[in-house]
Parts: sequence; C-alpha cells; structure tokens
Amino acid sequence: MKHFLKTILFLVIGFSVRSQPPESIDRSYYAAPLKIPFFLAGNFAELRPNHFHAGIDIKTQGRTGLSVFAAADGFVARIVISPTGYGKVLYINHPNGTTTVYGHLEGFSNLIDDYIRTIQYEKELFAVDQQVPEGRLPVKKGELIARSGNSGSSGGPHLHFEIRKTKEEVYLNPLLFHMPVKDKTKPVIQAIMVYPVSDDASVSGKQSPQRFETVLAGKAYQLKVKQTIQVSGKIGFGIQAVDLLDGSPNKCGIYSIKLSIDNELIYSFTMDDLVINESRYVNSHIDYERAIRSGLRVYRTWLEPGNKLNIYDVIEKHGIIKAKDDQLYQVKYEITDAYGNETSLAIQIQSKVIKTTPKEPKGEEFKYNRNNRIRNEELEFSVPEGALYNDVDFLYVRKSAFPKFYSSVFQLHNPYLALHFACPLRIKATNLPPHLQGKALLAQIDPATGKILSATGKYVDGWVEGNIRVLGNYTLAVDTIAPKITPLTIADKKTGKVADKIQFKISDNLSGIESYRGTIDGLWVLFEYDSKNNLLSYTFDKKRFQFNKNHTLNLEISDYKGNTKTYKTNFFK
Repeated sequence: MKHFLKTILFLVIGFSVRSQPPESIDRSYYAAPLKIPFFLAGNFAELRPNHFHAGIDIKTQGRTGLSVFAAADGFVARIVISPTGYGKVLYINHPNGTTTVYGHLEGFSNLIDDYIRTIQYEKELFAVDQQVPEGRLPVKKGELIARSGNSGSSGGPHLHFEIRKTKEEVYLNPLLFHMPVKDKTKPVIQAIMVYPVSDDASVSGKQSPQRFETVLAGKAYQLKVKQTIQVSGKIGFGIQAVDLLDGSPNKCGIYSIKLSIDNELIYSFTMDDLVINESRYVNSHIDYERAIRSGLRVYRTWLEPGNKLNIYDVIEKHGIIKAKDDQLYQVKYEITDAYGNETSLAIQIQSKVIKTTPKEPKGEEFKYNRNNRIRNEELEFSVPEGALYNDVDFLYVRKSAFPKFYSSVFQLHNPYLALHFACPLRIKATNLPPHLQGKALLAQIDPATGKILSATGKYVDGWVEGNIRVLGNYTLAVDTIAPKITPLTIADKKTGKVADKIQFKISDNLSGIESYRGTIDGLWVLFEYDSKNNLLSYTFDKKRFQFNKNHTLNLEISDYKGNTKTYKTNFFK
C-alpha cells in the first residue's frame, strides 16, 4: 500500500520519491567489522562536498592497524588501491545480494595482500582497481580480512564501512542493521533559513535569504530572538541541523526531516538508502552557495526543479508556500535520527505585502532543462541540460589579461553556483607561443591576486579545452616546471645504509602529479603514494628484494604536462 501511494504521488507532482526501505534484508545479517566499542566520526548520508557520505566512519581509537573482519560470508569481489578517495579498500559480495565495503585500510590479510601485490608487480602500478573472479578469495563471517588505516583522502585513522545493494547500486544505511552504536542523543537545530523564491517575494522586508538562529527551550527549539517573521510572495525554508551520537563530538548528518505548514506535511525525507549515481545531487539538497561562502551546511527543504534525488517521501508544491495577505502560518520542523531520538522547531510567519523592486537581469537566462551556450571568437562554453538545478541569470564578462597568462580573463558567473557535472570550456590560444602549446591549460584564478586555484585541459587546434566542474574566472596558463623530489630517508648521491623504508616528498606546482616510477637495480619496485601528505614510500619486500649489497635507486616523477624530474642515488641494504 505504501509503495502504491508513493507511485501516485510521483505521478501527481512529477518528482522522484524514495524507494522502499531494505525490508527484505535480515537486519541481523551483518556482524560488526571491528571488535572495539563503536564511536562514529561520520554517519550515513552526512553532507559532504559534492556527495552524501555513503556509509559510517568508525573511530579506531586514534590508531591504525586494528583487525578488520568480514561482516558476513561471501567473497572478495573488488580490490582498489588509490592515493586518494578510499585509499586501500575491499569490496565483499554476499549471497543475499549485497556488498560490504571497507575503506581507508592500512593493509590486507596475507592471502589478499599476496593476490593484489602480485597484480601490482605484473602491471608495475601502485594504483589499481582490480575485479576479483567470484570464489577466488572466499571469506567467512568474522574472518580477518584487513588492518584499519588512514589511507586515501582520510582525515584521520578510522574504518569507512558501507552496505550496498549490489545489482541495484544502492547505498543502505548501516545503522539499520544492528551496528553496535549507542545513541540516546537528540539532533541539534542551529538555525532556520527563509528564502524568497519568487521575484516579488521578501523575508523581513528583504529580497534575500534570511537566517534566524535557534535555541533549545525545554524539549524543543525556538527562535533565539522571539518574533513572527514577516514574508511575502513565494517562500521556501531551510534548516541548519546536525546529529550527535553518544560518546562522540562529531557533527553528523540528519536521518529524517519533516516540514509542516499549519499541520499539513509538505516536505519530508528519510535516509534509509540512496541511489549511488544520485549522490552529487547533494548540491541541490543543500544551500550550495551558503556552504561555499561560509562553510555552513543548510538542508534546503524546498526543491529546485533540476533536483532528481530519490529520497523524498512527501513533496507538496515543491515545498514552497505562497504567502497570502495578512495570513499567519504555523511552521514546524520534526527531526529524527536513526535511533528514534527526535527534536522539533516551531515558528510563526505572517504574510505582509511590501513593494519590491524587480531584479534587472545582468546576464543571459540559462535554463536547467535545456542546452545553454556562450560562443564568440575567444571562448566557447556549454552548460548542457541537467547541469543546473534551476534557471539562472548567467553572468559572463571578459576582463583584461594578467601579465603572466596567455589570454584575457573570462568570468563565468561565480563559484557559488553548482554544476551537476563537468562542462566543456574552450579558450582561444591567441597569445600562446608555439613552443608552449603542449604546456598550456585552463586555469581558474582568483581575480584579485591572480593566484591559480585549479587547472585542467590541453591544447587542440588553436584552442585550449577541457571540462570544468567549478564556475569562476578562467584564463590560459602554462606549466613548464617539473615536479619536486625531496629525499627523507636516503642521502643524495651517497652510498650509505638506509632504514626499512625509503621515503620522498614529491609535489608539483600546477598541473599535478600524473605518474611516478621507481626502480632498484633496474627492477620496478612498489612505491606507495600518499597524496594528502605528498609522500612516496617503498618498504623493502623480503620476497623480492636482494639484501646485503649495494644498490642503485632511480625515481622518475612526471606531471600532467610532461615535465619530468629524476632522482638517482646509491645505497647499501
């Protein structure tokens, strides 16, 4: 019956609504992947830059190397080793049609390590994404599979743990499966946002979004400054809130939000599950501009038309109300965590008609549901259908060139407008000398300082072209400087003893490290790359390395523009 009602709702309002919770999966199917008390650094669907958090982050007592165990019977289906993202990660498929994921690992069990290390040496690569044949690496529930770590883009030692529906490619909330997490702490409401959505709308007499701080009063929240908020026109709401779990100060994501106007539910979501390829819609689920400007993450509880998230239970009129003359409205939020702890906020708003000044368009209207383009003799930029979440008055300005760059500066709106996917940009290379064509790239710059914020692209037939994910000011730059290599545990051009690990700091000034290759005595060796610390490390492999002799080390690092740095030395080990 519930699924039928959701289908009817979808047909009526034209928006996706969330799938059914994973009721067919035994909630006791999975064992805890760590045998320590569970305290979380992050929970499911927590708001992260450009994505929802896909699992739970289990604290490992500030240490690495803790034993990690298979949550259920199955087999290793995939092994990924990367200097970014989840770092070293295992994917285990289970007979019930799910996959568990174990990320930021320090290393694997001996059997798994031997398997993937052999592949790394065969391919002569540190970073690999290896599909494992079914049954090649079987595991039992509770079997040791790995050691916890801090690899990839991890900000501190922890285990990232996920449960997924394998074929459907859907993340499931691990806290619904009897993970040993204790939580009697209610979510916290920090502020409410009120948005003028239409051109004739206002909030407290202003035509811009207004933020109102809240305080806890007894068991519920109220406005810090008691007031009835004056509004006019079409209005949307947002809420700044976090979930807290017992024994941890970390601010986690909200499981469920309900918004009612005069006791009528107009918006709600529940984070039981999430379609994997919809995660970037988080940039519409939140107030993206406020997140970029101030770092504050506000749940937008009204829907932009380009938001195709499949998490919403109720969406009445996109979560937007039309304030009528002198009418008083009761607005209520109810916020619940995965363990049933609930808090609420009630406010009043009142319609009050004010004269508003129509906003003069400053640019070209870009629509979310069509292909948009800027094209002239110097620049071509496309924003395809689906790249925007809402229609926008898109600002484009050509500015003077900076001395160290090779084109004018082109302002493409501003970095506070989210793009759902990367969009193609081309800039004419009119001032670029032929000998620098292979070194050219698109550079996003700070218009005040000229500092390069990001770079991408390549020279093609008189243009420099690439795909950009962030709007802002762009120009042409070149990268002619080779990466930098700094030895940490070995002396340059001197034969001497070294410890059990050879380490280097490596960095690049602009285009970024593309590849690295280390050999000892002419044979490739496995240098591991930790990109967040710019650290390259080789631990002597007892199975492959010949000890008690002099050796020659050769290390070569290249960036994305073909600039290469070589380091060579001798050592005894």
